[in-house]
Amino acid sequence: MKIAFVVQRYGKEVMGGSELHCRLVAERLAATGHDCTVYTTAAKDYITWKNEYLPGETILNGVLIKRFEVDKERDIDSFNKYSDWIFANKHSCEHEIEWMDRQGPCCPDLLEAIGKEDQDHDFFIFFTYLYYNTYWGLKKVKGKKALVPTAHDEPALYLDIMQEVFSAPQAFVYNTEAEKTMLNKQFSFKGKYSDIVGVGVDIPEDKKELVFSQKYGIERPYILYAGRIEPGKGCQELIDYFLLYNQDNPGMELVLIGKLLMDLPSHPNIRYLGFVPPEDKNAAMRHALVTIHSSYLESLCMAAQESLVVRTPILVQGKTEPLKQHCLKGNCGLWYSSSNEFALALSLFRKDNRLRKIMGENGYQYIQQNYSWEKIMDKYRKLFGFLKP
Repeated sequence: MKIAFVVQRYGKEVMGGSELHCRLVAERLAATGHDCTVYTTAAKDYITWKNEYLPGETILNGVLIKRFEVDKERDIDSFNKYSDWIFANKHSCEHEIEWMDRQGPCCPDLLEAIGKEDQDHDFFIFFTYLYYNTYWGLKKVKGKKALVPTAHDEPALYLDIMQEVFSAPQAFVYNTEAEKTMLNKQFSFKGKYSDIVGVGVDIPEDKKELVFSQKYGIERPYILYAGRIEPGKGCQELIDYFLLYNQDNPGMELVLIGKLLMDLPSHPNIRYLGFVPPEDKNAAMRHALVTIHSSYLESLCMAAQESLVVRTPILVQGKTEPLKQHCLKGNCGLWYSSSNEFALALSLFRKDNRLRKIMGENGYQYIQQNYSWEKIMDKYRKLFGFLKP
């Protein structure tokens, strides 16, 4: 099959959830013999949409990438102010179109390309409902198309123009049952193909058991956060809760790895390690007491999957239904919705090693049963059977 993907950013340096999700799926499909092309922008940073990649064609892991320059960078402060206004006030369709233009990444050349090359592909798969390239790109493609929404319960989802986004594709690929349920309350999917698919996760084959604590000088028990470190991911709340817990329960560290987008307090029990190699991240997860997933906005959370596949249980934000469902369906973690619940859950993991090991093993089985690459690829084959002209 000749498959085209449309996503706002793409590259080995781009580690955002939906963007990484797209790359992992595209590379797996290319490895199984499909002809995969990605239409994307030259932007690397989702805050500014600044052009950092060279426009043009490149190949990465068997996938052809076509990059196009973004017309204008985003003024995030201005965009946020406009978003606050539009979400709180009566407004017109023109205001929503203006919001989408400010959201970006504004890339007319990408739209022109997919319009011209529509017939060169059997079908298009768009990743993420939220951005300019999806809203306008779905209108450009006249052939078969699918959407992987990666949707959260957020104000943008309720803009009137999103009815256009969710009416255009013939097929939808959800990450979790929670995402599907949420979207079906807002949009009609009558006559559409849909499936709960998500993304696969590899099982690390690190038999050497890297001594993570020695390499990074971590001697005490630790909990781990892996991902973008910013308030929007619930990290400020996580730090506040941890510091409250630490006052009465010393002797444990909070370790953070990933891109730092906020100030961290200077505290001996908070360690920021920056980006670490994949094998080190796997070891960090394997040896953590528990991994923390604090975001209020998740449609799947690949970091939670990575933790479970190395048999480390998860502690998640309980108000995020997809995360909570992982815990309930897999019997592989606990959740919190307050500082007291955070402290109680953490103390339970810390004191009951048997419970922690049982949940870790449950998590491994949950990933094997639901998110192995074999199962993910089988579901994409079923999707292609529906979309094939």
